[in-house]
Amino acid sequence: MLVNIKDDFDLMKIAESGQCFRANREADGSFCFLAMDNKCIIRAVSESEYEVSVSEKQWKEFWEHYFDFGLDYAKVRKLADGHKDDFMIKSCEDGCGIRILNQNPWEMLISFIISQRKSIPAIKTCIEKLCRSFGKVCEGFYAFPEPEALVKADNEVLADCGLGYRLEYIKDAAAKVFYHELDLEQISELPDEELGAVLKSVKGVGDKVANCIMLFAYHRTASVPVDTWVKKIMEEDYGGENPFLKYGDAAGIMQQYAFYHKRQ
Repeated sequence: MLVNIKDDFDLMKIAESGQCFRANREADGSFCFLAMDNKCIIRAVSESEYEVSVSEKQWKEFWEHYFDFGLDYAKVRKLADGHKDDFMIKSCEDGCGIRILNQNPWEMLISFIISQRKSIPAIKTCIEKLCRSFGKVCEGFYAFPEPEALVKADNEVLADCGLGYRLEYIKDAAAKVFYHELDLEQISELPDEELGAVLKSVKGVGDKVANCIMLFAYHRTASVPVDTWVKKIMEEDYGGENPFLKYGDAAGIMQQYAFYHKRQ
């Protein structure tokens, strides 16, 4: 099926933006995105036309929301001009095409617990091992494992996935969700501060991981995950100040542009 996308949309930049770990470029130049038990292969046909491997119904009901097509990112980028923020203007130019994906809270909880002190390639490898070991077999891929699978998982098999010290954290998260101590859907109604506090009740979830989950699973776009790259931006480009606060509800989106730009 062919779809027309007129707003910012760069598959490579999205796949490499550090917010999703099951998006990969294929040999033919297309991109494969996996989300829980959903799969979509996307190939650019022209500047605004894309071929997708899913039905119109699947595209409308799942993938349009996943790629956040309800938000005008070209308009968001113009905020940097209004603040006359030279570094952010350049960041928006370089990062044009990135979108904040609407991802599954459970998948993001586990993925960002795993992400601590790991490079992006190492995170991707770890998550794929986890999916192959504990995810259900779908057509041509393994789904992201459900909480029950990780609760009942053998610790030695889990350890073989490369979790290291995070194994204890993964077990705690899975148990809290499986035994309904933590309802990831219900907490979506909470204000940002309360949502962050609840997420941090899970072992291994600190400020940075909580903000990643809030931004990439709950679309709390005012959330700004602060990692080593964002600290560098604050120290080297803004004299130690936080440049994102002035962008309010767009702060997290601006952080993604800046993160991408700084890493280049």
